[in-house]
Amino acid sequence: MNELKEIYDRITFLRGKGIKMKEMAEQAQLTPSVLSAMYSTVFPAYFKNVEKGMDDNEALDNALMWVNNLSKKKLFGLLPQMKQALFAMEVVVKEKPDSMNPFLSELAHNAKQSVNHITNFSGIYTSYSLSSNTNDLKIEPYFIAPAENGNYIEVGHTNAHGTTHWGFGLMNGMSHLYLVFNESHAPQLSMFNICLKLPMFDRPPFLRGIYQCFDYNYNPIARRILLVKQTDRAERSKFLQQKGNLKSYDELSEIERLYYSYTCREGDVIRMCNIPTPQMTTDDLTLEKKILELSKL
Repeated sequence: MNELKEIYDRITFLRGKGIKMKEMAEQAQLTPSVLSAMYSTVFPAYFKNVEKGMDDNEALDNALMWVNNLSKKKLFGLLPQMKQALFAMEVVVKEKPDSMNPFLSELAHNAKQSVNHITNFSGIYTSYSLSSNTNDLKIEPYFIAPAENGNYIEVGHTNAHGTTHWGFGLMNGMSHLYLVFNESHAPQLSMFNICLKLPMFDRPPFLRGIYQCFDYNYNPIARRILLVKQTDRAERSKFLQQKGNLKSYDELSEIERLYYSYTCREGDVIRMCNIPTPQMTTDDLTLEKKILELSKL
């Protein structure tokens, strides 16, 4: 039944890019009324029934009762060709010549193209990483989904202090997903980003990566991070209800201790610091390492 969710998400994405249901129906060799019935009635009713606790077959049977032009047998017969046709539709991004920096143009182009491939990774996640100034486990919610206008990947993050940040995502083919945020308000720029390694897995239950940011003294820091998926449905209202928090090791559940062991061990964090001396000699490098070694004690 995962195909129903994939097809529903794909239709939503294509509509957001301005493609009409009639065009999709022609591509999938369906009548517009059948495709509209699936998208507007059958699929939403099925998802709602599953959330209520029905098994997949019962949920689908109940959803099909609301339409008179589609049977269960016909639906299963249409799914393979419909999925193939919808995912084969190309969304053309029109580039306009301008005087932008070539790298900025590449980023803008990537942001538009990446949204075509984000479906399998969309959802609400819980992240686990080491706190910047304590040995606590930092637990925070993340949001990943196509933006409403369909032009980029929208990402959200609520930190342990209750502040929500919104940013954008970029994809390096199907190997990496970058989440990029500004932790401060404009015009100040305090960027943090996460580079996630994408597994060869359909709708992976978790993603692993490196989190790069500033510590409380605005010195660069990089640490391991784990994102565990809560749900495939990226509902903004549900995400905004969630809060981040810090937990000491003694407070952690059994599974959280496994996450702590993966993200918070010695060597999972790389730090820098400023040396309070005006000389700027190679001795500063040795002193910096000594200071950082002492901070571990």
